[in-house]
Amino acid sequence: MDTATYALLADRGVISVAGEESRRFLQGLISNDINKVKPDRAIYATLLTPQGKFLHDFFIVASEEMLLLDCEGSRAADLLRRLGLYKLRAKVTLSDVSARYRVAALFGAAAGERLALAPEPGAAKPFAGGIAYCDPRLAALGFRAILPAEATADALGQAGFAAAPANAYDRHRLALGVPDGSRDLPVEKAFLLEHNIEELNGVDFSKGCYVGQELTARTKHRGIVRKRLFRVEVDGPLPAPGTPILMGTKEVGEMRSGRDHAAIALLRLEAFETLPAEGPLTAGEAKLTPKKPEWARF
Repeated sequence: MDTATYALLADRGVISVAGEESRRFLQGLISNDINKVKPDRAIYATLLTPQGKFLHDFFIVASEEMLLLDCEGSRAADLLRRLGLYKLRAKVTLSDVSARYRVAALFGAAAGERLALAPEPGAAKPFAGGIAYCDPRLAALGFRAILPAEATADALGQAGFAAAPANAYDRHRLALGVPDGSRDLPVEKAFLLEHNIEELNGVDFSKGCYVGQELTARTKHRGIVRKRLFRVEVDGPLPAPGTPILMGTKEVGEMRSGRDHAAIALLRLEAFETLPAEGPLTAGEAKLTPKKPEWARF
């Protein structure tokens, strides 16, 4: 039976960027091209340090006269602060509007049909007083919606979606090997290309300059990427994020987010390529079996 499920993502926040210079303002800061954002198109993007290291990731949609950023709720204030540092005299208004909106993940075989949206990354449309869109990273993840807080559950129920806990969506994400913001990309440490953000449509290499662009472009053109995120099957107790991954006695990676027996890990490519000849991977008391995500191009 075709299913359509929604999970309210209580860990997400929403920031609005409004004003006549809002697009020009964001274009000089983010890793993707803001000109792609339209009422029928959403994007995934990041904010980096000048050294090209990860600070924040978010989805951007066009809603009436403003742009909305679906971001990590616990870090929304930090994102707002960092954007404000670049505002200067730009004709832009930045606001945390998390109290006005709820973010939901919509997944299941019938989700697109319920929304009348094609399973094409970034495809978007107005919906129930807000906006719904296919996840710009990967169509297999399903859809997302930013909706007025007071009516979110009713609107989704009326559209034919059944409620599910947020951990159901987290399992779906982990099964696909897709990273989840700072849970998987350490702040001020992670580089985009090591964490598959290019493959997840979060970087535009033809848009021109933005903060952190120089190092990101240099890494791309030199082709020097020695580590990658993999999904891993965990046999044993789930290791905590940050737990070193060993091949014998040699450290070859680090655990990131996980749930039950599925997780994401950063691994040296040479370690993955030499399995199983060099022996199994371990982290804490668990054995790990790394799997290259089907959508990855490395």
